[in-house]
Amino acid sequence: MASSGTGPRRVTIDDVAEAAGVSRQTVSRALNDKGEIGVSTKQRVLDAALALGYRPSRFARGLVRQDTVSVGLVIPDLLNPFFTEVAAAALEAARGRGWHVVVYDTGDRVEEERGTLEVIASQVDAVVGYLSLPEEEIARLTRGLPVVLIDRAPCGERFSSIRIHGEAGVHAAIRHLTGAGHRRIGMLDHMERSEPSVRHAWFDAAMAACGLDAGSVARADQSAEGGERALQELLADHPDLTGVFVFNDIIAFGALRAARRMGREVPGDLAVIGFDGLRLGALVEPPLTTVALDIRGLGALAVDQAARLLTGSVPLPADELVVGAELQLRGSG
Repeated sequence: MASSGTGPRRVTIDDVAEAAGVSRQTVSRALNDKGEIGVSTKQRVLDAALALGYRPSRFARGLVRQDTVSVGLVIPDLLNPFFTEVAAAALEAARGRGWHVVVYDTGDRVEEERGTLEVIASQVDAVVGYLSLPEEEIARLTRGLPVVLIDRAPCGERFSSIRIHGEAGVHAAIRHLTGAGHRRIGMLDHMERSEPSVRHAWFDAAMAACGLDAGSVARADQSAEGGERALQELLADHPDLTGVFVFNDIIAFGALRAARRMGREVPGDLAVIGFDGLRLGALVEPPLTTVALDIRGLGALAVDQAARLLTGSVPLPADELVVGAELQLRGSG
């Protein structure tokens, strides 16, 4: 059950009592297996709690102090430095509250994600992270836990959802390239998506805003090796390109390597701009120009929203759960 207007809230014991047509004291007795109520009443309460996804708050039951809150952080791939940085940011924000964080890596596999949620629902007080399962299944598996989704479009009022909004940063990147004289600009997109990514849409809009035709696109596996292969393919088909915008920094690292192997000087012959703003980008040669997300702010926002949901405070509305990005100029573009 969720409130309207201000966003999602946790299902309460009062919601269960109303649904079952009993008092909150009766709900408490049923959930704690007390013997003062009838079998049919107890079953009615348990059925209502299950239907609503109610999970008794450990705060309300006095089992934990606020400084022993445990949060389950679900990450699709810790080998990807972006997700490692997101995890580090969330851990930093949680430590500031004295909270514990348990990190789960799903390997970007749906079955692993499903199994993870089945396990952690009884082990943590809230769930934060990247989840791809349908909303109804997430609700069933998390059983009333506060859930904060990252980089997922709002999907109703059951969960909070933090959106990544990098369109302004991508527009700044294309304006920067055109300002430097580039007119033939391509893109390396993420190949595992069934449709072009939202970053592809931002790229197309930015190109149009600068008066350029849609750029040529090659699709890449989300790895440095994928970026290397994709740039080779893109330049083989379009050797006149002088600039390339890349879905993320990991793919861009591979593109830089491919450019060197193909004898393209960066940025003299080919400007390369990534997306994410990884710290590693400052260590490659040349340092990677990128559309940088506020990753530290992302972790802090996710943990703060989880705290609001846990304590019953008014959650932030959807329009405040947005992390932006801005162009970070380095040496590659």
